[in-house]
Amino acid sequence: MSSPEIVEEGAEGETPAAPKSKKKLIIIGAAAGVLVLGASGGAAMMLSGGSTKAEATAEGHGEAAAESESGHGAEAGKEAFVDVPAIVVNLRSPDGASRFLKIHFMIVPGPKGTPEGIKDKLPLILDAYQPFLRELRPEDLAGSAAVFRIKEEMLVRATEKTGPGVIKDILIQDLVQQ
Repeated sequence: MSSPEIVEEGAEGETPAAPKSKKKLIIIGAAAGVLVLGASGGAAMMLSGGSTKAEATAEGHGEAAAESESGHGAEAGKEAFVDVPAIVVNLRSPDGASRFLKIHFMIVPGPKGTPEGIKDKLPLILDAYQPFLRELRPEDLAGSAAVFRIKEEMLVRATEKTGPGVIKDILIQDLVQQ
């Protein structure tokens, strides 16, 4: 009689074990499915990286066009630039030699700015640039990071004069040291 008890225990043991193994199989299957989907999605993004970027920029331009059609951000749809005539300033040099800096740049209006509004405030912006540019030394213009620092400082000074959101960026066209 001990055999039937073992069989019954085995039968009882198999019955609860079967749902546990089904649960394990379901969990393993779901995890494998998630991994396969994740891997295929990652591979698709890697292989079509260029077109995804192009689609993202196209969507961004589409939103800007939609904004300009609706009347909001009319200038944001069109990239209008304010071309600033070249500025020539004396540089501060430790040896007393005459050094000059010639800089030509463009101003990109922000969401709150218009080219006409920036042109009206251009004398104030240039006045803010004069002391900064005159205090530069020839050593300050060395290296690729120098252009970035000058550009950022110009953007900060222009924003102080025009207000936040009026100027989006400063594009340096020429930076010549003589």
